[in-house]
Amino acid sequence: MKSKHLTLNIVIALILGIVIGSICDIFSQSGTVKFIDQYFFNTVGQIFLNLIFMLVVPVVFVSIVLGVVGVGDPKLLGGIGLKTLIFFLCTTAIAITIAILLALAVKPGAGHSDLMKSADVSSYQKTLDKQNEGAEAPAKQTFDQTLINLFPKNPIEAMTQGNMLQVITFSIFIGIGIMVMGEKALIVKQFFEQFNDVLMYIISMIMTVFAPIGTFCLVAHAFTGAGLGAIKQLGLYFIVVLVALILHFFLIYGGTIKFLAKDSPIKFFKGFIPAITIGFGGSSSNAALPVSMECTKKMGVRPEIASFVQPLGATINMDGTAIMQGVATIFIAQISGAQLSIVQILTVIVIAVVASIGTAGVPGVGLIMLAMVLTAVDLNPAAIGIIIGIDRLLDMTRTAVNITGDAACAFMISKQEDRKLAKKAN
Repeated sequence: MKSKHLTLNIVIALILGIVIGSICDIFSQSGTVKFIDQYFFNTVGQIFLNLIFMLVVPVVFVSIVLGVVGVGDPKLLGGIGLKTLIFFLCTTAIAITIAILLALAVKPGAGHSDLMKSADVSSYQKTLDKQNEGAEAPAKQTFDQTLINLFPKNPIEAMTQGNMLQVITFSIFIGIGIMVMGEKALIVKQFFEQFNDVLMYIISMIMTVFAPIGTFCLVAHAFTGAGLGAIKQLGLYFIVVLVALILHFFLIYGGTIKFLAKDSPIKFFKGFIPAITIGFGGSSSNAALPVSMECTKKMGVRPEIASFVQPLGATINMDGTAIMQGVATIFIAQISGAQLSIVQILTVIVIAVVASIGTAGVPGVGLIMLAMVLTAVDLNPAAIGIIIGIDRLLDMTRTAVNITGDAACAFMISKQEDRKLAKKAN
């Protein structure tokens, strides 16, 4: 199947999923709808997600190793790493600032103080417990623990647990070793290159066969469980988050492509649509990573840069999540009758940016980070129960924003490096 046909099929599946899911939500109490939702939408959707997830760790491991080897120069690797980190931190800070300013201007929580009485503490606690299962929440991580946890004691254990920061660290060391060894490690390098070809073939096969139906089922399930009814209850909050995400998506990422990469934003967004739809459907930066990297490489991003920047971004770049935290914090403060000071607002910005580093790129993890932010500014984390109903829908959108930021960074750095090489050649 050609790429254009696949993209069109995925977009059609996305739209159909929203429509069918919203219709099913109206009849959500029907036994037939519940059966279809559980045994078709959810089952097929989760199978598709599992097929993608099974490739995440090997793709990240192999891609980072080849990315480091492909750079060839440790100094250049350091330069790319520094550019990447600065871009991610700056855009995350910009994202949450946009969100806070928009929320302060629109005041989505004004006049809704009665919502605090309906805060579903038990629902929030169940969600938090589920997200924390088998992993320590970011709120419990101190700076020194975060730093220590960058380096795995057992890289195999890090891979089995999906600890992406540790996998990335180990991959970088392997890549540097192969790069320094040169001809002596030629067979090892060839193994990784061939392994990468196998992984790319499997990704292509999964996308061609399963992507449209998987995307349809994931989106239909999400809208069946939290459809238009939930949006109506928290309409202004939903709109503010959505507008902030759209502004950041087009202004910041579009501006990056236009002014820093000196290329066409329309061309970039069009080429990245398959990854955006997978990110939207799966609500996971990690799940979208294999497809995301394939898209950027087709757009001309140097493989070694895409292989280094995007896996790192899936772990530490959470602009969409930062936007949700900014709006949610102001919204909860307003319905709580609390007036946040300038210092508290700055605290929210700093904590959200720092917390994005080391946060797993999996569905719903933004709620855990939000609990930490609310606690830091003396707001009741139980109020998260109010927004849980529509968070799944917003999670889908902010994941699409997150992965687009990773791709925009890789695209920008690749174009800048190409221009440097062109100047040297002349």
